[in-house]
Amino acid sequence: MTATENTEAVRWGEILNRKYGVALALVCLGIWLHAADSLLVATMVPAIVSDIGGAELISWTVALYGIGSIVAGASSGLLALQYGLRGPMSLAAFLFAIGCAISALAPEMWVVLVGRLFQGLGGGGLMALAFVSVSALFPRRLTARVMGAIATLWGTSAFIGPLVGGLFVEYGTWQGGFWFFAVQAVLMAIWVMVTLRNSKMPDVAERIRFPLWRLLWLSLGVFFIAYGGIEVSILQTSLFVILGIGALIVFLFLDGRKDQSRLLPPAPLNLTRPLGAALVLVLSFSITTVAITVYGPYLITIIHQQPPIIGGYVMACMSIGWAFVAFLISGVPERHDGKMIIIGMLMVTASLPGYAYSLPYGPVWLIAIFAALQGGGFGAAWTFILRRAIKLAPKTEHERVSAAIPTLQRLGYAIGSAYVGILANAAGISDAADTSAATLVAGLLPLACLPAAAIGLVATVQFVRARAPE
Repeated sequence: MTATENTEAVRWGEILNRKYGVALALVCLGIWLHAADSLLVATMVPAIVSDIGGAELISWTVALYGIGSIVAGASSGLLALQYGLRGPMSLAAFLFAIGCAISALAPEMWVVLVGRLFQGLGGGGLMALAFVSVSALFPRRLTARVMGAIATLWGTSAFIGPLVGGLFVEYGTWQGGFWFFAVQAVLMAIWVMVTLRNSKMPDVAERIRFPLWRLLWLSLGVFFIAYGGIEVSILQTSLFVILGIGALIVFLFLDGRKDQSRLLPPAPLNLTRPLGAALVLVLSFSITTVAITVYGPYLITIIHQQPPIIGGYVMACMSIGWAFVAFLISGVPERHDGKMIIIGMLMVTASLPGYAYSLPYGPVWLIAIFAALQGGGFGAAWTFILRRAIKLAPKTEHERVSAAIPTLQRLGYAIGSAYVGILANAAGISDAADTSAATLVAGLLPLACLPAAAIGLVATVQFVRARAPE
């Protein structure tokens, strides 16, 4: 890469053309379903609970989706290296469609959760493969613009998702929201099979074995932590949290002993290493978003007596902030990556005490402002995290790093949802009639995410200070 490539801003015309336009459409198409569905379900949760019950299982709508996303995301990079993009991407879209159909037909909350697991397998695969495609299909100098397009579409999709969920609840049924995305996922799978004729990645030296046991340990870690929060007691909750942490440690140990089939870069949580700091940053700040994402619409409905569509609009403000800021700064030269990441993470951290006041006490428009602040922070930072991580990684690690970032993001969501689920259930969130309990939860959860944000800020500083290899 030349000095010019490093410092000159990249114009949108350089990717919106015949050479890269189709590849960009492919990447963005996978993002749409995942991003829109993520907040669609959060908006529909009040209606789902009102219809079939299961308030104590709300956090599992994210936790099980997270488990599926982690499994698919962690393995997608390896599958793409082995089989190319066509097969894994079409499979991911079909799994997503199956999950939506299961949730739409659910008579009880546990069936909805089974569907969420399949949605996670599909959505996590689509997201991870989109990130892999960025490093595989575009030169590095275009990465920020491509990530800006992804972030803009993510924000737009996540904006539409809650609104679609709210509209289906208000004027139709929550089941219709799931069917809406099931149909789209089937069409996407067909589109991928028809259009992606030549999608083989560079040949690998040897056949890579599917990391079944490591993925099992990783999934068990998240599952145990989440399970500990269903019926909160000192003994049961502590036991399952310890088991979950132990399973995650086993996963990291086993993965660190592998070479070709490693799911994560070496020492993935070591703050003294550049890539370790990057992944800790992603993991920590993903945890910080969970409180408002999982419980925000539900708490707005209970505390502020607002219809589900209003909760959808508030969640949409986060997406608007993300998309607007990401689009605005996506052409910033590489030399400013560190500044953008630091500013973004400070904005995310500042939103937490704002939520702690506004979510329990209102007004609702103030919640929306802090949602936009948090989304804008991610929009400012996320565009440049992948570019800088790729810059700091050895060339042989580019695909693995690209897949690891969304994997750690989903792991943060899953662990975070389990964490806030424990706190929410301990505070009595399952009693929908108890407004005082809901108010307590609304103030507690954002503050409970501050330690994760503090760790993320330390990781951010380490990541930004790291130097690229000569």
